[in-house]
Amino acid sequence: MPMAVYILGLSVFALGTSEFMLSGLLPPIADDMDVSIPKAGLLISAFAIGMVVGAPLLAVATLRLPRRTTLIALISVFGLGQVAGALAPTYEVLFVSRVVSALACAGFWAVGAAVAIAMVPVNSRARAMAVMIGGLSIANVLGVPLGAFLGESFGWRSAFWAVGAASAVALVGVVTRIPRIPLPDEKPQLKREVAIYKDRQVWLSIVITALAAGGVFCAFSYLAPLLTDVAGLSSGWVPWVLALFGAGALIGTTIGGRVADAHLFGVLLSGISASTVFLVALALFASNQVAVIVLAFLLGLSAFYTAPALNARMFNVAGVAPTLAGATTTAAFNLGNTSGPWLGGAVIDADFGFRATAWAGAAMLVLGLAAVTVSLRLRGGGTPSRRIAGAPAHAGPEQSGSQHAEPERGAPSACAVIPEQGAPSGAAAPRR
Repeated sequence: MPMAVYILGLSVFALGTSEFMLSGLLPPIADDMDVSIPKAGLLISAFAIGMVVGAPLLAVATLRLPRRTTLIALISVFGLGQVAGALAPTYEVLFVSRVVSALACAGFWAVGAAVAIAMVPVNSRARAMAVMIGGLSIANVLGVPLGAFLGESFGWRSAFWAVGAASAVALVGVVTRIPRIPLPDEKPQLKREVAIYKDRQVWLSIVITALAAGGVFCAFSYLAPLLTDVAGLSSGWVPWVLALFGAGALIGTTIGGRVADAHLFGVLLSGISASTVFLVALALFASNQVAVIVLAFLLGLSAFYTAPALNARMFNVAGVAPTLAGATTTAAFNLGNTSGPWLGGAVIDADFGFRATAWAGAAMLVLGLAAVTVSLRLRGGGTPSRRIAGAPAHAGPEQSGSQHAEPERGAPSACAVIPEQGAPSGAAAPRR
């Protein structure tokens, strides 16, 4: 892996810590802002909504801008958003700061993913994405529990200050280690990029990703009150259980990143199925302290085991538009991160209790499994993607869909790969 990919993973550590640390901070935020826990949970949805809107919007807005400059600007805005959150005097101001931070985070993910994918061969895409997602996993291992610890010890605002500092470190890494990437001779065409949305496999990938993420985070977003109010653990246990979730995520990302390139649909089916089983078990044994702790670890493992395959799948079916493919994946994940916490809050407000969030999440995952099955049947039934990875730039939807088959299980295809806009001429086109 090029060093730049690891720098992107380091930056994602700061982004991921901010995105997920509220799972361990909801009770103190709710108390300080004088709102209910479900309303505080909307701050998680606010971040996810910003990601959903920001990913495609900023991908399009920055399509013809230098990649390195774009990354620098976005990580800077993200850091300033953390400072605004730390200083927020009201719930409304905190809400807005989360949306602004999410917009910058979404743009960074979209552009960063496209840069990472462009720097590696097509049969290493899942591994490259695993490095970036690894930053997210480490955020869950270290950043999120540390945020919960800071919130417990020094107040929830200290966690925002810490993420702001981590963002500054990430900014230094991007400035000093990401190479200056020249713009291509042929400017990217928005019309060709958005043509990927004519492909039903792209839409199926969006649905699968959203349901897979939403199902897990429907329960994970309310893990802290479930641990304390249902399992009866003290609040001091919350950071440690979140760390276990993150440890499982790190292991799952590592395994999934190595397996998904060869067995993409196998990873999707097995990972989502495992997450469904673990959520059902969490609902059934939520009052058992040992079971809840073990299941938190297993849920992190299964959820992030699936993540590299979800990312690689989108780049496989929308490879002619790498920046927009990355943006679409980011938006899809955060559609799930929006709908999941919202659904969890809805079942809590309906007096079903914190345990019910796991049942609701399992239901979302069952729908996700159905979508994977449909996608696999369409793929195996002679209906290849209209915009597959590596279709020639000049090929129209009919050409790229009718003359080329989709890469088998994430394996390399025989087509030429389109250089990512703004990638270096020598490394832009991943070698087959």
